Amino acid sequence: MIAGISYHQATHFNAHVTVNGTPVGGMTPDQAVKKLSSETLRNELYIGNKLILNGKDTKTGFNAGDLAHFQKLLKQQWTWWPSGAKRHFSLLPEKTNRYPLETMKKEAEAKIKALNKTLKAPKDAEAVLVNGRIQITPSVAGNQYNIRKLLKAYEFQKYSGIIRLKPVLLEPVKADSTIVKNEKKKLQNLLGQSVSYQLQGKPFEFKAADLIRNAQVSKDLKYTIDTREIKGKLAELNKTYSTLNKDFAFRTHSGGTISVRGQSYGWALNVSQEARRVEQAFVKGTRSLKAYNVYGVGYSTYGIGYHTTANHGIGFSYAEVSIRDQRVWIYKNGRMVLTTHVVTGRHNTHEDTPKGLWYIEYKQSPSVLRGSEAGNLNYAVKVKYWAPFTMGGVGFHDAGWRRNWSSAAYLTQGSGGCVNTPPEVMGQLFGYLEQNEPVVVY
Repeated sequence: MIAGISYHQATHFNAHVTVNGTPVGGMTPDQAVKKLSSETLRNELYIGNKLILNGKDTKTGFNAGDLAHFQKLLKQQWTWWPSGAKRHFSLLPEKTNRYPLETMKKEAEAKIKALNKTLKAPKDAEAVLVNGRIQITPSVAGNQYNIRKLLKAYEFQKYSGIIRLKPVLLEPVKADSTIVKNEKKKLQNLLGQSVSYQLQGKPFEFKAADLIRNAQVSKDLKYTIDTREIKGKLAELNKTYSTLNKDFAFRTHSGGTISVRGQSYGWALNVSQEARRVEQAFVKGTRSLKAYNVYGVGYSTYGIGYHTTANHGIGFSYAEVSIRDQRVWIYKNGRMVLTTHVVTGRHNTHEDTPKGLWYIEYKQSPSVLRGSEAGNLNYAVKVKYWAPFTMGGVGFHDAGWRRNWSSAAYLTQGSGGCVNTPPEVMGQLFGYLEQNEPVVVY
C-alpha cells in the first residue's frame, strides 16, 4: 500500500497543481505535456470581472521537447504523501509563444492607458503657498488603474491564456506623507531667503516673504513661483531710477541749468528678465545680485549711461551743442578741451538738428555720407571724419564744401540735420569724441 502511494507520488503531480494556469493534477509529466501542447490559448485579459482585452487565439508552444522541464516541476512539487495544497507554476516552452510575451502585453498597456483617460485621476495632497501662507491641500481618491503594478502582475500570468488581474488603483499622495512634509519644508526655506539687489551700486533688500505670495513645489522638489510681486518691485525701481526717455538736468557752459530729454542716451531694466534672475536667486540662496539686463536704444542696445551716476547721470565727459549759439563745447572729465563754431540743421525747412541727450554711436574715418539734405533728397558725399549720434544719420562731420559759416547760416543754409564742423578743427574734435559718450543738443 505504502509502496504504491510512494510510486504514484513520484510519477504524478499532486491534485491541485497548475502549469501556466492549466490543471495537471494527477497527471504524469508526459500527460501534462500532451495536455498543454494541445491547448489553445484564448489570450483574454480581465481586471477584476471586467474583460479588458480579447486577444487572438494562439497555441501554447509546448511539445515533447519540454518533457524534461515538466519532470523538474514534478520534483519541485513532490511530497511523501498526497497533498491538497495549491501550487501554480509558470513555464516557458522551448518554442516560445511571443504573442503574450510581447504583443499582447503592449496591447494590454495601451488599452489600460486608454481606459485611464476616461477615469478620474487621483489628486495628490500638496504643500502650496497661497497669498503668503503655506497650506496643505487634501488628497482626493480617483479610479484610474496603476499601470505599472498591473503589468508587473501580468508577468506572473503571461502564459496562462486567460489572465485575471486584481484591480490596483493609483493612490494619491497623502497629506501626512514625507513628500508633502518635504514640500512644506522647501516652501519655508524659500520664504526665509533674502537678496541684496544692486542697482547702479545702490543696494535694495528683497525679501522672499514680501515678494513671493504664491508658489508650489513639484514632486521632484522644483519650485513654481508666481513672480508678479517681484516684477512689481522691479518696475517701481525702474520707474524711479531708470533714465531712458526721461528728462536730465544739465548745466550749460554758461552756468545755467536746463532740462534736456533723453533720446538714445539712457537706460532701463528689462523687468521680466531681471525678475527671473531674482526668482532664481531666492531659489538658490544667492545673497547678492547685481542688475544685469539693462537695455537702451540706438546703435547699442545696452543702456548707455547705466554706469554713470555723476552730473545727474550724464557724467563730466560730453559734447555740448547749442543751436542758438551755433557752437560746440567738448568736455573731458569736467574740463573744456575744445570749442568751435558749427552749422547745424537748416531751420526754415524743418531739418533742425534734433534736440535731446544722445550718445556717439561710432566713429569712422574716412567715410561716405549717404542720405538727404536740404534741397537734395539723394546724395553721397565723402568726408574725412564721421561721428553719428542718431540712428537717423545725424552726427558730427567736416564740411569742406561749406562757404557760409556764420552764426545765422543754419536758418536758411543749414545742413540736412548734421553738425557741420570746420575742417581745420574737425580732426581735433574727432579725436576727443568717444563712442557711447553723451551728446547734449539744445
